[in-house]
Amino acid sequence: MKYTPDLSTAAWRKSSYSDGGDNDCVEVADGCPGLVPVRDSKIPQGPAPVFRAELWALFLANVSRGSSAKVK
Repeated sequence: MKYTPDLSTAAWRKSSYSDGGDNDCVEVADGCPGLVPVRDSKIPQGPAPVFRAELWALFLANVSRGSSAKVK
């Protein structure tokens, strides 16, 4: 069974690497143990895919290394 968190009251935050503007940012929500909801700040009511935390951490590690390795 898949668990989909209720994100209607989620507290979203932008990356510390964002320029501080209101546009062109990826936001994540905290408070979902083991999961990382992600959304586009330009479309806050749009879709918010939810990733397993360990896959999100692997994605971030690969991005910071500039890796194009695929996750299996």
